Amino acid sequence: MSARSEAAAVSNLGRLAVTIDRLRKQIQDAQRAAEGRALIEVAKGILIERLQCGLAEAAQQLELLAEQAGVTQLELAADIINQASQDRISEATREFLDGARAADAPAQAAGMAVRLRSAENGMLEAPDAQAVASSLLEHALKPLGATNVAVWTVGSDGSLTLTAGAGFNATEAGRWRYVPPGVNTPARRALVERRTVWIRSLAEVGLPSIGMSLTPDGGRVAVPAGTGGRIMGVLEIGWPGPVEPQPRQVQKQVEALAELCSRTLERPVEPGGGAGQQELIGLAEALPDGALVLQPHLDAAGRLTDFRITHANPHFVDPAGRPKGAVAGALLLEAYPLAADEGGLFSAVEHVHATGEPFKAENMTLTALVDDVPLPSIASVSITRHGDGVLLIWRLQDEATRLASLLQHAQRLGRIGGFEENTLSGEITWNRQLYDLYGMKPGEAPIPLEQLAEHAHPDDAVLIGRFLRTVTHHRRPASTAFRLQRSDGISRHIRVVAEPVLSPDGRLLAVRGAYQDISSQHWTEVALAATRDQLVHTEQQAAERNRLALQLQQAIMPPTRGPMEAFDLNIAVRYRPAEKEHLVGGDWYDAVVLPSKQILLSVGDVAGHGIEAATGMVVLRNALRGLAATGAGPGQLLTWLNMVAHHLTDNVTATAICGLYDPETGVLRWARGGHLPPILVRKDQASELDLIGGVLLGALSEVSYEESRVQLMPGDTLLMYTDGLIERRDRALHHSQQQLLRTAGHPTASLEHRLDYLLTHSNSDTDDDTCLVGIQLTAPGS
Repeated sequence: MSARSEAAAVSNLGRLAVTIDRLRKQIQDAQRAAEGRALIEVAKGILIERLQCGLAEAAQQLELLAEQAGVTQLELAADIINQASQDRISEATREFLDGARAADAPAQAAGMAVRLRSAENGMLEAPDAQAVASSLLEHALKPLGATNVAVWTVGSDGSLTLTAGAGFNATEAGRWRYVPPGVNTPARRALVERRTVWIRSLAEVGLPSIGMSLTPDGGRVAVPAGTGGRIMGVLEIGWPGPVEPQPRQVQKQVEALAELCSRTLERPVEPGGGAGQQELIGLAEALPDGALVLQPHLDAAGRLTDFRITHANPHFVDPAGRPKGAVAGALLLEAYPLAADEGGLFSAVEHVHATGEPFKAENMTLTALVDDVPLPSIASVSITRHGDGVLLIWRLQDEATRLASLLQHAQRLGRIGGFEENTLSGEITWNRQLYDLYGMKPGEAPIPLEQLAEHAHPDDAVLIGRFLRTVTHHRRPASTAFRLQRSDGISRHIRVVAEPVLSPDGRLLAVRGAYQDISSQHWTEVALAATRDQLVHTEQQAAERNRLALQLQQAIMPPTRGPMEAFDLNIAVRYRPAEKEHLVGGDWYDAVVLPSKQILLSVGDVAGHGIEAATGMVVLRNALRGLAATGAGPGQLLTWLNMVAHHLTDNVTATAICGLYDPETGVLRWARGGHLPPILVRKDQASELDLIGGVLLGALSEVSYEESRVQLMPGDTLLMYTDGLIERRDRALHHSQQQLLRTAGHPTASLEHRLDYLLTHSNSDTDDDTCLVGIQLTAPGS
């Protein structure tokens, strides 16, 4: 199959998948609607039988009762059916409601629904935003233990303005009235990540926020508030102390409160209409570059699915060569389906529309489909939000323009100036960079090559004469270096390269070439020569220290270790040292059977590199082994290990996970000190264990560590690792963690193969040490 056919097949498969997904959702919605109508009709039949009334009267009675109870007719119908019978109809009713709730239907638990209705009524009656915040705190948040609430409005530049707050004094509210773009706060994180952010304690994450001076250890949740894919504000709720992970029911309630809150921030502009749309079109028409005006396209549930191209200005050029009329009015993903690539154009437009933060890229690849063949183009892209619309400025670069721009930038960065001398007419052509090298203004008479020695240091005259004879007499390319004496008194070290241009009969027509300022290179070479001996001595010392650190690390942490079997547990470890010796770090792992017959499992990472990190690793690893012999639990062991790191070492800080496995019960108890949580692989489905509290070892003098338990089942695999496995310079840590979960779930034949697969497919790029410990519970007798 040709590349063109393969690309077409991939494109058609993508379109088919989208169509199938849309039809499946439509079928599911229709099924739920039909099932709901059936339940309501059953409830009407029960009312007809009990009230001895007609069908119309039963329908009116059902509507009246639902309104008085403050519930939907579907919920009331379910209650009527449940009261009337405990047979299969009741079970089917409950199954339907459970399915509706799983599909994010509006039904909530009774207590939660009451609080939401109370909050909504209070918000509707509130005269201003401040009263809205007070109503939220009083009716909905205090029952959850919260003590304060802040409502932030998102500005067009991504800034945050405190619209309303409750539970704060006037001084604190005034101090946090405005948060500029780029300041990292819980609300900012929720805005940028476009998701609900739960923070157990502000002190643990080190994020500033309103009210932190009153409750520095308080918990926070920040929820984006908006409609149709656009975030208009952020609802931030605070607790007086650390907040533990909340049940799904409470999380849904908080998200529902944010949805209520979003209605008070701004009334969304109707897509395709209003004065704002016409103003945006007028702005696009006045731009010298190609521009598209986009409006959000929502589905029946109000969710953002695409953007409608409502206008294309006269300068817009379609990459696929289509006329503007074929683009205007279409959906963005219909016109450019390949824009849906991760990190591509659609993602950028969606982020700008949601957060208001502008986006700009000088060289962005835009791929259009021409006869089902991908056609990439390079463009400068600028995206901004205006009201509910998005302005996409789109300037395509042709090949000649891009090459000329690249050449100009290369000459500027390399401090290179070009010239050409016509030997027949005497005309001399210089570019702008060459005038800058000579310290002359454009328009002044250029200096011919034959006068070059007059502008150079006298000692360089012989070199220049040899250079000119080679080019003009022997008619061969040549180069030389000399010291240019500029008219402003500045001396520069210059290299000149030239070649003759000859006619077919051998006559010299012109000389062309280039000058390059090599002053920096010259003085760098002088400085390097002066310090080379000192550097050699320093490098020898550093190499010796690195060699000792590497030997110490390899003696304790061999790169591989054979599988270990303890009771019903298979244990395998992998250690991958840094490729560069000067990056030798303090990662460690351990797996040992204790006198109590429990199995100690640990991984850790000492901050820093070199001999200090390696010796710190030895201290903490051996200390943990000795402390574990006392029979204490993981939380207590880390508390003691923190005292060792803080008081008995020279400023060593580290992260660690400590686990104790009991073969009799199959329970693993574990605690963490600032480390990434373990991963549980069960039936080739990988998930992180719930995050528990625990700060960095050695940071504070007295710290207590939480402890959690996990019941392992036969066939389960538990993975503990250090951040060298996933850390990247160009990606946030949580993105790398999600990629690791997908990799960890890959089916493998054995525990050893799983660890090798993880190391092979690790996409880290920091060249840091990596420790990986895997334990697998085997079935009894296997």
